[in-house]
Amino acid sequence: MGRLQGKTAIVTGAARGIGRAFAARYVEEGARVAIADINLQGAEMAAAEMGESAVAIHLDVTDQGSIEKAIGEAEERLGGVDILVNNAALFDLAPIVEITRESYDRLFSINVAGTLFTMQAVARSMIARGKGGKIINMASQAGRRGEPLVAIYCATKAAVISLTQSAGLDLIKHGINVNAIAPGVVDGEHWDGVDALFAKHENRPLGEKKRLVGEAVPYGRMGRPEDLTGMAVFLASREADYIVAQTYNVDGGNWMN
Repeated sequence: MGRLQGKTAIVTGAARGIGRAFAARYVEEGARVAIADINLQGAEMAAAEMGESAVAIHLDVTDQGSIEKAIGEAEERLGGVDILVNNAALFDLAPIVEITRESYDRLFSINVAGTLFTMQAVARSMIARGKGGKIINMASQAGRRGEPLVAIYCATKAAVISLTQSAGLDLIKHGINVNAIAPGVVDGEHWDGVDALFAKHENRPLGEKKRLVGEAVPYGRMGRPEDLTGMAVFLASREADYIVAQTYNVDGGNWMN
């Protein structure tokens, strides 16, 4: 029997990358999972690969109506929500003197407001059911410190860590554990885009930044989505019942608390 047998979960931004890996692992552990993504076609493809225990749901975390509709649909199709993984996020970078309000607004709308109001909607659902639950927010090593070109993204992930602390302290009285995972550099389609941005602003050839950051990880390589799934399962399981408002680094040794 899996560690999440009989549980239901929503994973946002799960059509690809880390979110998709989490959803697939949750299914393997016995959960039924709603793959919630703005890219509904991608979510449907992911759900089809995972089988009958996965369903696809459209979710735009910048739209309150979309959040409410998605949570309602997940409740209806899964019979309630036991676990939320707030994974949907966006990255951008620029020197301080080149940051635009458009970039600022977009990142904070998705990474911070999207995390907060999706968490709020699911927490209300969990409170109404009266069975508690687990909420896992995706932070980042970038939320632990600043970077010259990554001010806005770093600030959004620092905000996610702070929201996790406040929400964790507030919601535990309802039996809802709120914690977070802070990945380091994780290989995949996302980091290909990050590498291209660094190439532009640091005048590097494509692939060089990715190679350098991978070599700098104490473990010896960049992370992979599957490196994070163990922590995602643990925090969603009963084994983590006494863990409240914490952010766990899963980064190959890049950052030490």
